[in-house]
Amino acid sequence: MPIIKPISSLRNKAREIATICHEQDEPVYLTTNGQGDLVVMSIEHYERLKANGELFEKLGVAQAQSAAGERGITHAQMMRRLRKRLHEK
Repeated sequence: MPIIKPISSLRNKAREIATICHEQDEPVYLTTNGQGDLVVMSIEHYERLKANGELFEKLGVAQAQSAAGERGITHAQMMRRLRKRLHEK
């Protein structure tokens, strides 16, 4: 269930909002005059959302390439590339 607070809570109860974001690992939706205005979340939650978005974007590109008939690489080829990168660092 979404956590909804008035925007004045950000000023008056910032620590409480931060605690909710960290302990419940959920964003807090802030409203102004009853309308949605902002979302506050922990950095960890934001980074996960961002990583998921990037992953889905890459999967979409791969799916489009596959649908267009482009040929990919095998699992063994990818593992060789990854091992090579690890050894280069």
